[in-house]
Amino acid sequence: MLTLAFVTGTEPTKWFRRFQRSTTHGLSSFDSDDAFQDLVDKRCDLALTRLPDARITEEFHVVRLYDEEPGVAVPKESVYAEVGEAVEMHDVVDEHVNFDGGTIADLRAALQVVAANVGVAFAPKPLLKVLSKKQVVPLTLKNGPQEQTTIALVWRKTDDDDAIQDFVGIAKGRTANSSRVAAPKRNAKEKRLAKEARRGGKQPLKRGQRRGR
Repeated sequence: MLTLAFVTGTEPTKWFRRFQRSTTHGLSSFDSDDAFQDLVDKRCDLALTRLPDARITEEFHVVRLYDEEPGVAVPKESVYAEVGEAVEMHDVVDEHVNFDGGTIADLRAALQVVAANVGVAFAPKPLLKVLSKKQVVPLTLKNGPQEQTTIALVWRKTDDDDAIQDFVGIAKGRTANSSRVAAPKRNAKEKRLAKEARRGGKQPLKRGQRRGR
């Protein structure tokens, strides 16, 4: 049974379906505000988490999957909420900033202040979309101060196994028809013999094998 913790702001349901459909491994998953800490505490085998994270050391494998769009949360009644899907940093530079990095618990508290029509909060847009309530509008932030955030799969090197590798492959786009093991490369002689065999309807010889007379 593979246990996966996925950080708030991610939606891995499609990967779960593919994993269960194309493998025989069991899967248990849960949403988490700190998926990496769940991995450290051994509450899961694999963490879908947000980078950068200074806690991640050489003990762990890291597979980056995709970058997140920077965002800003603004009050629903503000002028920014009327301009469309995105704002430039210079548009909100004079606003009171309630959040510009920290824990997800801190962001939740900051969004309550934004909902009261006070200031803005900077965070990855997918995370803002999940956490924002009715009085808050998440927008794309262009040319902002935020460090690029990336969603990645992280697991202990000592825990590496087929179930983890299969899930990683699915998350990276591997299909049911593809193999986790690359086919061995053939040298020039083997390629020539295989070509000749196809022309003559014969099976190609394996390395070290001789054709019988």
